[in-house]
Amino acid sequence: MEFAEFAERAAEIEAESADLTIVSYLADLFRDADDDLATVARFVQGRVFPAWDSTTLDIGPRLCHEAIARAAGPNVSADDVEDRLAEQGEIGAVAASYDFGGQRGLAAFGAGGQDGLTVAEVDSELRALAAASGAGSEDTKLKTLYGLFNRTDPDEARFLARLVLSEMRIGVGEGSVRDAIAEAFLVADADATAIRDDDADTDTEAAARERRDENIATVARALQVSNDYGMVAEVARDEGKAGLDDVHLEVGRPIQAMLAQAGTAADALDEWETAAIETKFDGARVQVHRDESGEVSLYSRNMEDVTGALPEVVEFVEDAVDCPVILDGEVVAMDDAGDPLPFQEILRRFRRKHDVDQMREEVRVELRAFDCLHADGDDLLNAPLTTRHDRLATVLGQDSKAVSDLLLSDDSDEIAGYEADALDAGHEGIMLKNPDAAYSPGDRGKNWLKRKPDVETLDLVVTGAEWGEGRRAKFLGTFLLSARVEDASGDDEFETIGKVATGITDEQLVELTDLLEPEIERESGKEVDIRPSVVFEVGYEEIQESPTYSSGYALRFPRFVTVREDKTPETADSLARVERLVESQ
Repeated sequence: MEFAEFAERAAEIEAESADLTIVSYLADLFRDADDDLATVARFVQGRVFPAWDSTTLDIGPRLCHEAIARAAGPNVSADDVEDRLAEQGEIGAVAASYDFGGQRGLAAFGAGGQDGLTVAEVDSELRALAAASGAGSEDTKLKTLYGLFNRTDPDEARFLARLVLSEMRIGVGEGSVRDAIAEAFLVADADATAIRDDDADTDTEAAARERRDENIATVARALQVSNDYGMVAEVARDEGKAGLDDVHLEVGRPIQAMLAQAGTAADALDEWETAAIETKFDGARVQVHRDESGEVSLYSRNMEDVTGALPEVVEFVEDAVDCPVILDGEVVAMDDAGDPLPFQEILRRFRRKHDVDQMREEVRVELRAFDCLHADGDDLLNAPLTTRHDRLATVLGQDSKAVSDLLLSDDSDEIAGYEADALDAGHEGIMLKNPDAAYSPGDRGKNWLKRKPDVETLDLVVTGAEWGEGRRAKFLGTFLLSARVEDASGDDEFETIGKVATGITDEQLVELTDLLEPEIERESGKEVDIRPSVVFEVGYEEIQESPTYSSGYALRFPRFVTVREDKTPETADSLARVERLVESQ
């Protein structure tokens, strides 16, 4: 598929507001994608790599702006691009506003000529860009991006720029892609017509919707266990429902973690009568994979490979497990007496790439596993929690301290006693789980509840900052925080809720500036806009209604706690949670 055609179809989808029509357009696009189907299914979501793959392009806004400036001509600078961005508010519109044609020719792009870009070429070039590392890699990336932009017309440039910065935002969420895969390759044309036809017989339409929903559920299950929209689209096209039913968990391919919402013992017992209670560890979520050969891989909550940062966990699993498994759990920092250390200590180890051996001596970590998703060829997602926990104990050993205790109780006093013991031992609280529930990847439903007695903190996205004054003038010192808002298409927007400047040491200011400066999108005096990419955990005294911030709320006495390296903006706290907290105050 020509990239120009992809851009034309993406613009058509972007211009549409009706969800069913967007799904229909996507389904048509998928049918026409041929060999590029897997790539197109990712591109419409702003992805180059499968959702389970933690590989990134590692392109910050500034580098993208520099590439656009070079392609636009010798009289255009990155600062000029940022000025246009401040005016137009969206990088795709900025890229489309330049005439890259003036730079075309053999001298501009080498001897390869100036044939139109294809989807496959864009994918290949971006993958090569992602693989660039070491000395000179930034220059390599800049030249690659310049070459791509230099071959685009305005419509292509619009969507290339968005794709490079993972900001496609054409109204297509994961649910839209799921439904479009089903419609393109599983739903009969007659059913699709009956669902959209206002004059269709009621019974006919109801039956068509039931069949469609069954097909969507089939696609959804395949996506849950694979986390690969491109692969699932190809299987749906080539093998149909039977092929999708045959998609299973694969050791070494992480899936989304099941999530919890806040709740109480009363909530749990009212809903389930008997609850499964576990310790809530103050650690970092980790998914453990051990394959047939014995190789162990560890993945963060965001499915990033953190194997190299946690060698003692790898060694433990190598010694304790003798079959292929996928386990869910937490890695907890421990002191010499065997007591848990605060969450900030585990973050000193998590995702660390350098000086791992030295940090291993400074911060000791241990695995606390609480779920078993796969064992020795058996997928266990649909098994009850109690069955999965029994299998976990079998895999790691009944007496292993790495297996989280599981108490089944219908007695609120017994649950309160368990919680008191967990808190006395230095843990964060307890988890309350439905003992009969399946494991639902990515789901934050009512089957897992987290109970924390202390004051809540919020995980908020940094969307702006201000340069400091005096000796801190070279550092970002006040940070604008935003809560996540999911729109109808499934895309995330961010509404401001306050600023934080307290609780940050001079050393942390240096680290935070290094972390955030590459994400600066535009500057105005001392204020900067920051691309949503970093999540802060922030404590507060109270949440108040306020017209000052776009969320309608403000944090009273906010204080910086830590950078949540284990979270992305998509998993940060939502405005809906803020509203629930306000109601409970």
